[in-house]
Amino acid sequence: MQKSLKSAEYARLIAMLVAVRENAGVRQQPLAAKLGKPQSFIAKYEGGERRIDLIEFIAIARALDADPVKLFKAFVADEPTAKVAAKTRKSAR
Repeated sequence: MQKSLKSAEYARLIAMLVAVRENAGVRQQPLAAKLGKPQSFIAKYEGGERRIDLIEFIAIARALDADPVKLFKAFVADEPTAKVAAKTRKSAR
């Protein structure tokens, strides 16, 4: 197992979180404010400069009004990013 910021699996996880954020219509700055972090925190994990841990994943999902368990299940099931983001958007309505 590759433990790099550049692994395909990690890139897929980040792509999912970015798609969920974008489909929710949330920009980086408001998400960072909800998390109590600087905007650079969002930019760094989305840009692959920083890894997020499980606790951060849960906080990010919740800040986007997404269910972290559903997101994680979709990730493990290797669901396409667009499908995951679309499902998240529907459930937030």
